[in-house]
Amino acid sequence: MSPSAYVAPIVDSTSSFKSDIFAGKVLFCTGGASGICRGMTEAIMRHGANAVIIGRRLDRLEQTSKELSAATGRTCIPAQADVRQPNSLKEAAQKAINVFGRIDFVICGAAGNFMAPISGLSENAFKTVIEIDTLGTYNTVKATIPHVRVTKGAYISVSATLHYNATPYQVHVSAAKAAVDALSNVLAVEEGPHGVRSNVIAPGFIAGTEGFDRLSNKKDKSHGFSAPLGRFGDVKDVANAAVFLFSDAASYVTGQVIPVDGGSEHLRGTFFPYPQSVLDPTSMQKLMKGKL
Repeated sequence: MSPSAYVAPIVDSTSSFKSDIFAGKVLFCTGGASGICRGMTEAIMRHGANAVIIGRRLDRLEQTSKELSAATGRTCIPAQADVRQPNSLKEAAQKAINVFGRIDFVICGAAGNFMAPISGLSENAFKTVIEIDTLGTYNTVKATIPHVRVTKGAYISVSATLHYNATPYQVHVSAAKAAVDALSNVLAVEEGPHGVRSNVIAPGFIAGTEGFDRLSNKKDKSHGFSAPLGRFGDVKDVANAAVFLFSDAASYVTGQVIPVDGGSEHLRGTFFPYPQSVLDPTSMQKLMKGKL
């Protein structure tokens, strides 16, 4: 009988980091009302930080803020803003300063995605993803950098692994995230002398997220998947990376792109049957009904 493959455990950051390492710190997170960014926000708060979460839907932000505050014993406040609108982000940053007096950590996590081939992707759809992911990251940096310089804080931009190899139906996101990686690298070089660090987390398949549901087989979530560490990712895996990158343990880590994917990128081919999926886009129709 052949041996069973190893499956990496899912661990909580509190098992490795002290509960007060971020005491007195403040996190500013775009996209923090749901998914991976919510998970990162909760983890940072569990280690002592207060937080401001930013998004377009105030009702969702208010509900998530209450839940995060209750779960962590820290304070999370909502700030309604559209990352495509620089002034609304500046107002959100000012709200953070008015309430907490500082911004130490920034997660640039707002994103938009859907499935579409280049031939069927409108110019406006491509532009919208670039505006949310790339310009949204830039606008977030611009709105917060004066405050992060004061605290000698750090940035994490949320990217992806899609552009490491060509991924069908993801040209818009691939272009946007490649630009986010480059932006973070330049930010690290320019702001390092001011005491500011900038890194990127690039999640792979993270179970329980909207992206996972769109790109995986609905009936069999393990279909066509392989990773050296034996499982799909968990939101906690990304959160643990964020805790590390914001902690003093990463004080000499900047300008890095860190995939959190269990090593699956080293084994990945295309996500979909190839070339059938590009020759017959109708076979992918259900996956293409995405939204921003």
